[in-house]
Amino acid sequence: MGICDGRTVIITGAGGGLGRAYALAFGAEGANVVVNDIRREAAEAVSEAIRAAGGKAIANDDDITKLATAQRIIDAAVEAFGEVHVLVNNAGICRDRMFVSLSEEDWDEVMRVHLRGHFCLANLLGKRWRDASKAGAAVDARIINTSSGAGLQGSVGQSNYAAAKGGIASLTLVQAAELARYGVTANALAPAARTGMTEGVFGEMMKAPKDGFDAFDPANVAPLVVWLGSAESRHVTGQMFEAAGGKISIADGWRTGPEQDKGARWEPAELGAAIGKLLAQAQPAQKVYGT
Repeated sequence: MGICDGRTVIITGAGGGLGRAYALAFGAEGANVVVNDIRREAAEAVSEAIRAAGGKAIANDDDITKLATAQRIIDAAVEAFGEVHVLVNNAGICRDRMFVSLSEEDWDEVMRVHLRGHFCLANLLGKRWRDASKAGAAVDARIINTSSGAGLQGSVGQSNYAAAKGGIASLTLVQAAELARYGVTANALAPAARTGMTEGVFGEMMKAPKDGFDAFDPANVAPLVVWLGSAESRHVTGQMFEAAGGKISIADGWRTGPEQDKGARWEPAELGAAIGKLLAQAQPAQKVYGT
């Protein structure tokens, strides 16, 4: 028996890295897994690994960034397994450059894959779950989004990626607020792991050790994602989890800090001193990635 027995999960970008680790872990916990990846052979390989271990899985290579093709992913899941209970939005790309060196294409492509890729499947499934709830069905569904430390703290050379990941964090808050009434939770995570996207930037730091605990193994993040997809997590929504090695934490987002209320409109000349006092009372800013 696993904590996800009978639950069907769609995982995007599941042909390698974190997505592969999630897919294998969900399969081991009894879930029906839809392994989505634009690389068909990679998706097939992960699906076969799940089935070889006694689990249930299908491969899919449809485009997550268009509603029409995203619907085909859902249709395939429903045809194979009857229903969808969990969506793990994991797929992503990088087009790293300093901000003033970014091209329009660099910006648009990262937004397309990350933000639109997080929108399409969640939008379609959200409608499906809402309609089912309104029809009287008991819905216990999950959206699990992928942000990043870059999205939470900024990252030098990754303004497009950081902006997209910050957008995903905000999207998660809205999804959690809007979909709770239909039995749907929405959470996000900022994982730190060795993947194809991180090896080029953090290659030496994330290199696997010759012995001992491999802190950057993607499999370290998978248990949290599986738990968030399980029925046990129904009371948790609107949270941003950070996961690295054996550490998990909940990130605090923007919140109202120290304030000064003049009780009247400020004059521009007064604001330097007022803001100086606010900055002195504020928590120190976290270090921006890459500095």
